[in-house]
Amino acid sequence: MKNIFIILYLIIGLTSLQAQTVTNQKEENVDLPESMLSDMDSLFWDWQTKNHLFVDENCITTPTNPNISDSVYIDRLSRIPSIIEMPYNEIVKQYIEAYTNRLRNKVSFILAASNFYMPLFEEALDTYDLPLELKYLPIIESALNPKALSRQRASGLWQFMLRTGKLYGLENNSLVDERRDPIKSTWAAARYLKDLYNIYKDWNLVLAAYNCGPGNVNKAIRRAGGATDYWEIYHFLPKETRGYVPGFIAVNYVMHYYCEHGICPMEAELPATTDTIHIHKDLHLQQVADVCRMDIEQLRSLNPQYKKDVVPGNSKPYVLRLPHNTVNQFIDLQDSIFAYKANIYQKRKTVAVKSPSKASGNSKNATYHKIRRGDTLGGIALKYGVTVKQLRRLNNIKGNVITAGKTLRIR
Repeated sequence: MKNIFIILYLIIGLTSLQAQTVTNQKEENVDLPESMLSDMDSLFWDWQTKNHLFVDENCITTPTNPNISDSVYIDRLSRIPSIIEMPYNEIVKQYIEAYTNRLRNKVSFILAASNFYMPLFEEALDTYDLPLELKYLPIIESALNPKALSRQRASGLWQFMLRTGKLYGLENNSLVDERRDPIKSTWAAARYLKDLYNIYKDWNLVLAAYNCGPGNVNKAIRRAGGATDYWEIYHFLPKETRGYVPGFIAVNYVMHYYCEHGICPMEAELPATTDTIHIHKDLHLQQVADVCRMDIEQLRSLNPQYKKDVVPGNSKPYVLRLPHNTVNQFIDLQDSIFAYKANIYQKRKTVAVKSPSKASGNSKNATYHKIRRGDTLGGIALKYGVTVKQLRRLNNIKGNVITAGKTLRIR
């Protein structure tokens, strides 16, 4: 059913192009988008701070990048075992040199994070019979930061927009954003990439559509006179997307040849193996961290989908990811974990008790008046020095009608 939805969406997008005229695009320079570089910086520092990256004393990244000739770049790219075409040109070269020069320390961090995430990516891609080189796509999208949030509000490792994420079954509410769940978002991304390939039958167009949306790729194809080669429609694509495929090629190059550029992987304190527990009651991550003596930042890194550190298990079962050696400890201590400081971490009210109104009940200091024939609210208010509004409020009266023989509370 989801495949039908996306095919209809793409058909509608392509049909709408018939009303548009073909326009000429001016030749542009191929400078790297500053947004990519600045985003990589900010994502790196956020991830480094929370995951305690450190340098292996036996492996140090060199301060400078060696000069590499075009012929060497071409030869190395040709040796990468890939289905997706990875041609070399000046644009690709600029991206390679950005990663191996300015971003070389960030590449060290990416190599550390990739040890944790790449097995997850490879499993999903292999299941859907997709090119395994797509596992490097999240490096461009999020710098492997599962909490990455773009200016367009795309979120997670694979940078799903909210609408696309929902189309592929990723839940989003005030407490949970499954676009940030490394496993669920990876499987959703694999399905999305599979659907895009069924439309375009060309992996470079799939990459472009993944970045800017099928509608923009369809526009570019139309404006290029129906050309379906990425490099022919290059100048008709949005500016950020023009660098997307070259960036993808460059990332594949760097992940294969980082050693030749003097780049050494950092080490990260993420566990090598993890396991999951299904949570059926509301749980705060701090409860787990305190009772199991875990680092809260590591726990958050393993469970980035929980926006407020709350697993809302009361609504439905949710998964909690833990280091493999902590799972048995959680099972043994789970009663203590759920009970730990529950008055602090589980403060949501299930029943609200309304405090007694000042207008109800008897008070020792209350004043009353027995209504006589001919009394009015205005006259009674004047007699006691109060307002009609006060009398109405204290006695639950909406209009001006009062009945002789009944009692009014004055104050």
